[in-house]
Amino acid sequence: MARILVVDDDPAIRQLLIDVLEMDGYEVSVAVDGLAAVRAVEASSPDFVVLDVMMPGLDGFGVLSAIRAQPGEPVPVLMLTAAAEADADARAWASGVDYYLAKPFTPDAVLDLIDGVLNDQAGANDR
Repeated sequence: MARILVVDDDPAIRQLLIDVLEMDGYEVSVAVDGLAAVRAVEASSPDFVVLDVMMPGLDGFGVLSAIRAQPGEPVPVLMLTAAAEADADARAWASGVDYYLAKPFTPDAVLDLIDGVLNDQAGANDR
């Protein structure tokens, strides 16, 4: 079972993602801010990270930088951000994010993306 880390300071978005991902069979852990996210990545080595940009303290870009500094195979990261954040998408791509979705998003869009990425990885590991 793949492990997904959901990082968002908005409880409603966290719960929505937890519900959708757990119903699809994923093991989900959460972090409510950037510092907790960095600790969670170091402690649990998730298979995929869903990461909000705007959070108190360490923002999503700081978390992404810390994730990318980890040794080993890079974990795929989907960054979620409010559509009103000017140039956030360009900054996200430049920072090394793998996937990017603007809020509001549909749960199916997130689930389809994660399923596709993890199924592709599993297929590559079977070769």
